[in-house]
Amino acid sequence: MTISLKLNGQTHDVDVEPGTPLLWVIRDELKMTGTKFGCGVASCGACTVHLDGEPVRSCQTYIEDVGEAEITTIEAMEDSKIGAAVQQAWVELDVVQCGYCQSGQIMSAVGLLSENAKPTVEEIDSYMHGNACRCATYQRIRAGIQRAAEILEA
Repeated sequence: MTISLKLNGQTHDVDVEPGTPLLWVIRDELKMTGTKFGCGVASCGACTVHLDGEPVRSCQTYIEDVGEAEITTIEAMEDSKIGAAVQQAWVELDVVQCGYCQSGQIMSAVGLLSENAKPTVEEIDSYMHGNACRCATYQRIRAGIQRAAEILEA
């Protein structure tokens, strides 16, 4: 079936089977590899993208359920004020270790800061709970979110 998607400000027509996860459309059909496959069951957060600004797990979001929603991936995060602040904070604080989960971490962090411009440590931990980091950089991720909030406040 041919589906028209709005992805990072552009329209793409893709020919995929019903039931195809959005993750595989982004990676395999559109060749955008910033969004990662982690677990396939929406438990790790590596595949997080935004649908109309809300973080979702693309491994469990089926292509036919996307509809007219605007999909935003890590490749377009620097184009938003919050995304740019999060990426700047990540670089300043050297948040990344192996980096595999970081696109999902950033996508979730942007979602959090879009909803709550100055989250507490407890709010950060609660919101980011579904994003796993095998290198355990959770303290640096938390500090990165706090730093991004400071950047946005300035």
